Formats: sequence, C-alpha cells, structure tokens
Amino acid sequence: PEDVDALAQILTVEFNIEGNPSPQFLEIVRKIKPTQCTLVPDAPDAFTSDHGWDLATDGSWLRPIIRELKDLGVRVSLFMDTDLTQIKRAKEIGADRIELYTEPYATAFRNGNVESVFQHYQKATQKAQKIGLGVNAGHDLNLQNLEKFCSIFGILEVSIGHALIGDALEVGLFSAVQDYLKILSFN
Repeated sequence: PEDVDALAQILTVEFNIEGNPSPQFLEIVRKIKPTQCTLVPDAPDAFTSDHGWDLATDGSWLRPIIRELKDLGVRVSLFMDTDLTQIKRAKEIGADRIELYTEPYATAFRNGNVESVFQHYQKATQKAQKIGLGVNAGHDLNLQNLEKFCSIFGILEVSIGHALIGDALEVGLFSAVQDYLKILSFN
C-alpha cells in the first residue's frame, strides 16, 4: 500500500489502482483519487486474480462503491470474464469500463488452440462497446500473445505487469517497455 503514495507523487500519466474493494483498499483510493480504479474479486489471501466478478451475487453491494468512486471523479472498471450477461450487469450497476480476465486466452494461445477462445473475447468486447462500456484487458498477456489479442477492435488498455518485469530481467526495463510499445503501436 505504501507504494501507492510514492507512485502518486511521481506519476505524470494516468494512475490505475487495482484491487479488491476492502475497506483498507477503498481508503487508499479515497486518499489518492486515481484516474481509474479497477475492482477485482480477489480474496484477501489470493496470490493472483483467477476469475471475474459474479454481479448477480456481488452487484448490489458493489453499486454504492462504484457510485462513491465516480462521485470522487474516479473512472471505475470491473474485472470480468467474457460472460455477456455479466457484462450487461456491469453497465447496469454503473461501471465505466470492464477489464477482461485474459488468462483463458493466454492458456489457449500457449496450447495452440486459441481461435474459439479468442472469439469469446471478441464478442465480449463488442457487447461491452455496444452498451457503452470501455474495454480493458489483463492477466498473462505477454510479448507472444499480445499482438493477436490487441487485434480486437477497441481495446483501450492492457495490464501487463508480471511478463513485463520478467522480460525486463532479461533485456532491461527500457528495452522491455520498447518491445511492448512496438506491439501496441500497430493499434
């Protein structure tokens, strides 16, 4: 959590704070007022994200949190699977964007059977855009699978942390960032 304060002091670009909307997390967001807050349904002891929100269950308690964040001037994104019904619910409870959970895509890409899974992401993106949601994406995206994923029209941003740092250990941070920017520049 202390990294958030340090980053807020030096960032000159958009700031996205991502996490489970626990009371402690929300206090950080209220204090920092980032450009975007991505709400993720991780349990406190989870190592990493492994699914999107189930808004049939969680939508009613998320709605006032989303309203509060938007009243603070924070854009709100919800971490979501490609389920079209859930995406519709994201719009209904007030989200501005969704972040598609891309681990299933990354696994299919790695296993060489990406096309059917890729189509789910295309349909989910189209549905979100049609109802007025922006679309972000993240989880297990890397230099090998990013270009194909970003060929989906209208992806606004991608969250790449682990792979970027892993690549940076091999080629340096500047070169790793440049490699990702080369892929993203075609969009």
